[in-house]
Amino acid sequence: MDNPVCPITGEPARRLVQWVSVRLLTDLWRITFRTDVGPSFAGIERFGLWESPCGLYFFDPLREGDAGFYRDFYTRLRALSLFGLDDERAEFAIAGRRIPEGARVLDIGCGLASFRHCVPHAHYTGLDPNLSVEIPGVDLRKGNISEHAAANPGAYDAVCAFQVVEHLEEPRRFVKEMVAAAKPGGLIIIGVPHVPSAMTKIPNFVLNAPPHHLTWWTAGALSALAEREGLDVESIEEMPWSKPDRPIYWIEKSSIIKARDQHFRGHWSWHLAAFGGLVGGYLMNLFLKPSASQKGGGLLLVARKRGEETP
Repeated sequence: MDNPVCPITGEPARRLVQWVSVRLLTDLWRITFRTDVGPSFAGIERFGLWESPCGLYFFDPLREGDAGFYRDFYTRLRALSLFGLDDERAEFAIAGRRIPEGARVLDIGCGLASFRHCVPHAHYTGLDPNLSVEIPGVDLRKGNISEHAAANPGAYDAVCAFQVVEHLEEPRRFVKEMVAAAKPGGLIIIGVPHVPSAMTKIPNFVLNAPPHHLTWWTAGALSALAEREGLDVESIEEMPWSKPDRPIYWIEKSSIIKARDQHFRGHWSWHLAAFGGLVGGYLMNLFLKPSASQKGGGLLLVARKRGEETP
């Protein structure tokens, strides 16, 4: 069998990390989040988790969750009140400081437009295909980047996507469309989860699996993506833990099993470790928080589209 190709470089994967059965993932989603992934997994018996030469980890086949999956999943996630959804992320503040006064900013996959609070000095536009809110005085648009970039080529001084790229079957195409919406010299800012990290060390951590997360990122993978889209990388930083993600830090600390080259396994010891980590992480998160110097909450790429710099 030929190795599948990396979704950002087109090169064959350098190694198989592990096979993951659809039955295991289906059971994990059903038990943990009461979410049915059957329609999203139609026709698939197993996923391969592969490592690309550039450092990207990706699942094959790449299969995004459908609208029904995300509706049920986010409903359940909000009900659990474990992972914050609407709070300011550390990467928001760091990205906001890179955006100049008066800049036009596009925030793709904006959700509740929390990033706008970190760019009061800029002209903010939020874009989301599943937009469900209206905020007086805030420019929010329901749609996807492909259509928006075609209608607004080169319109923005900064184009941002926080925790979006890892959900997509075609991450390179998405970034190409981000670049199309940016002015020459404009900023491209991308936040992603990474590997290795606390998230990849938690056993059977289904939040980091299809149909939710399809790719796991490294600095090398972000550099390769930027290079292929003609971007000049200004920085790739590891983020400190922010409030929405802190439970992940404590769940990993509480788990008696640390996943390494095997991340998903249908064994009672792994299920027990996952459950114990979840309970322990929830309790520790109520009373503790990581130190300000503790990194590991994700990676943030800041790059610039080639051309004349934005004033």
